[in-house]
Amino acid sequence: MTNITMVAGARPNFVKLAPLVWACEKARNEGKAIGYDLIYTGTPIDSTLEPMLFSDLGLRMPNIYLGVDCEKLNELTGRVMGEFDKYLDEHKTDIVIVVDDLASTMAVAIVCKKRGVRLAHLVAGTRSFDFNMPKEVNRLVIDGLSDLLFTAGTMANSILSKEGAELQNTYMVGNIIIDTLRHNYSRFSRPTLLDDKKIKDGDYYVLTVNRKALLSDEAYLLSMLTTLNNSVNGKYIIAPLRGVAKEKISNMCQRMTNILVVDSMRYLEFGYLTSHAKGIITDSGNIAEEATFNNIPCITLNDYTEHIETITKGTNLLVGYDVEKMEMALGDIEANRWKSSSLPDRWDGRTAERILQIIESSLGR
Repeated sequence: MTNITMVAGARPNFVKLAPLVWACEKARNEGKAIGYDLIYTGTPIDSTLEPMLFSDLGLRMPNIYLGVDCEKLNELTGRVMGEFDKYLDEHKTDIVIVVDDLASTMAVAIVCKKRGVRLAHLVAGTRSFDFNMPKEVNRLVIDGLSDLLFTAGTMANSILSKEGAELQNTYMVGNIIIDTLRHNYSRFSRPTLLDDKKIKDGDYYVLTVNRKALLSDEAYLLSMLTTLNNSVNGKYIIAPLRGVAKEKISNMCQRMTNILVVDSMRYLEFGYLTSHAKGIITDSGNIAEEATFNNIPCITLNDYTEHIETITKGTNLLVGYDVEKMEMALGDIEANRWKSSSLPDRWDGRTAERILQIIESSLGR
């Protein structure tokens, strides 16, 4: 019996873990002895984990919650370490899979190393090279402690190699978020907002903003939003937001007639929205990756990307905090002058399948 523990520390992690759950279920249906726990480090009442998310992804809710809910990263790290240590006392596991670069992910990685439990890092080798970002420290620690490193592209493999990772433990398995996208593409649901506003497919933009650093720079935020509003030739810019982002941008956009700030959408609706847009403006790496798959022009409000393939092969363009550069990019989209793109290697929807095969092989199963 192979016992796998999958740990999510935030909502986006479930989008990446879903294909692994599907792969485990498929293997079980084929008669393989595989068991798994799906753990959330937060609480069952977390407002970001609405039941509709799991319904859209075809997942059951997590069967274990560590119950940690706090804002201070160092406190969160310590509490997750304590709770995950208790979990390992009570549950047999052969391997733990962690995702991305959160403080809770790092906490789980540290506990695994101390306990001698095998650890796999999904989306390993991503770097911004900005050590002012707490997540950059998390990435280095998690990769350094992991027994198996699953990367999304050759650049990540190169980074890990330069940092001294053992080649036999590093696997370029592809981009798992594309597994989820391919699996659900035919299930996407057109948001009623588009019909209510009589908006045609391909005749609107999508805006998402989430990074704290960007949201805290109110002068830039206002300049960016004003430029967006004035640069789309009367088209709507739909901004599905929640929390602080929604509050701040709603207040700034009260007189901007082209920007529609709406509630965050369920996964299947948001997938439709982004896959049928004329263009996307975002600070999310995941959304930029999906835009490349969907062949939608994407303007990223960062000066770095953890997935260079979205730029070298895909539809992504970095503009950072340069509003003039963003305005020029919007002009190119409006004039249908955006660069051509292609799918990066192994964006084929089989990443989870490869991961499960590697895990079973590494365990001698």
